[in-house]
Amino acid sequence: MKTVHQTSGFTRDELALLKRLSQPEKIQFFLDHEIAYNKEPEGHTCRSPRCVLRDRVAHCIEGALLAAAALRINGHPPLILDIEAVRDDDHIIALFKESGHWGAVAKSNYSGLRFREPVYRTLRELVMSYFEHYFNLKGEKTLRRFSRPVNLSQFDRLDWMTSENNLWEIGEHLIRISHYPIMTSAMIRKLRPVDRRLFEAGLLGSIP
Repeated sequence: MKTVHQTSGFTRDELALLKRLSQPEKIQFFLDHEIAYNKEPEGHTCRSPRCVLRDRVAHCIEGALLAAAALRINGHPPLILDIEAVRDDDHIIALFKESGHWGAVAKSNYSGLRFREPVYRTLRELVMSYFEHYFNLKGEKTLRRFSRPVNLSQFDRLDWMTSENNLWEIGEHLIRISHYPIMTSAMIRKLRPVDRRLFEAGLLGSIP
């Protein structure tokens, strides 16, 4: 049976870099400090991990795909999850599990929507840790639903880790699959605007 390393299609240099990202926190540091935020709307590009490594730019789905590839090379399944919002962009995170608890790696223009330590017993707990930090520029709290985990190995036929083509099929799949609501209509009606200090902290270092 072929290993992931034999079938990944990465060059020796690319593999060496990804192997150095041997822990989730190292992947997050790389996304934060070596990969610029892609200011193009997410519907304009969906680059593969190879293209992100070359271009050194990514928005959330591109960052999640790179994180999933790095996690895979280092022994984790390549899992991502879609967080769905209203009057706002969705957010895609890469998942990992340690000692039976979930954590996440993510690329975002908002400071509060990135790394999560593996301390969450369920995916709902993990997703809810993003709730207060998930807001639009009007100060509305916008997180509403989340998907089941998607194992990207099902897209190996697309060479998703190294393709030179935009990976629209993965984004379309995330839109189609079922999402779980986190609140009732009554809860939504009672939501307050985000606290001003949290709003300002969330935008710290963001690219206009």
